[in-house]
Amino acid sequence: MMDKDIEKPRVCVVDASAYVGFWILKKLLIKGYRVHAAIQKNGEKEIIKKITDLQKTEKGLTTFTVDMLDYHSILEAVKGCCALFCCLDSPFQYDEKMVDMEVRGAINVVEACAQTDSMEKIVFTSSLTAAVWRQNINSDHQDDVDERSWSDQDFCWKMKLWYGLAKTLSEKAAWALAMDRLLDMVSINPGLVIGPAVAQQNSQVTMSYLQGGEQMYVNGVLAFVDVNFLADVHIRAFEDRSTIGRYFCFNQIVNSDKEALKLAQSLTPLISIPSSYNLEESEVHAERLRSTKLGKLVEGAAY
Repeated sequence: MMDKDIEKPRVCVVDASAYVGFWILKKLLIKGYRVHAAIQKNGEKEIIKKITDLQKTEKGLTTFTVDMLDYHSILEAVKGCCALFCCLDSPFQYDEKMVDMEVRGAINVVEACAQTDSMEKIVFTSSLTAAVWRQNINSDHQDDVDERSWSDQDFCWKMKLWYGLAKTLSEKAAWALAMDRLLDMVSINPGLVIGPAVAQQNSQVTMSYLQGGEQMYVNGVLAFVDVNFLADVHIRAFEDRSTIGRYFCFNQIVNSDKEALKLAQSLTPLISIPSSYNLEESEVHAERLRSTKLGKLVEGAAY
């Protein structure tokens, strides 16, 4: 834990009312950072209430109401900040319209950072779904998936994988603009996020991520990450000045029926498990996700 007697930098979290954004916010406050919490009007109500309660005890917390399609509202929230943690998960079901809104939101956030003189670094939350979807996903000879991989946007469109498409296009748009504006940016690409109250506070994102989940499972690219660990990784990515590019972030790859059942149980009641379900020994699917960068970042933490 950082020494709170030393004044820490001012940073911004957008959208702080998203499940991952809120956990990053809490971790930043614990570490003594002064935080601008940018909250969307239509954000998760339970989380917004928690942020309101936090304001009563956390002097370093300032809240802003933003509209991701209103560039000026974002610019006001990031003013005076040296870092931006960008988490654009929608509280609504992902569809074709949501894809466009998330891309436009990502562009507005990065442009606001480009117009903020104090800004030093962007930590952009994307997803493993921005890397795993491809035309030959059912092939026995498909290549491993690592940080160099990108999901095939035409395939996502064809299969209506709206969450994966939104994450692919918004991350690509963010990278293109960040490079054009000479901004220091890293992206964190997490697996399915699990953690306390995730079924209640992150239901739409969870179910959107799991669209096509059976294909991901069979092809060895279904993975999950604990939200507590994920929030720590975001902050490490900001504090470590050597970080660059994309970072896959997951604790475990789900490649057997036993692991799939445990994951489903952690997501109750979003996923219902028949009372008569009998677990039998089954094939263990080959793991195709690869990441060496994360281990170096977290100094050998399990993933």
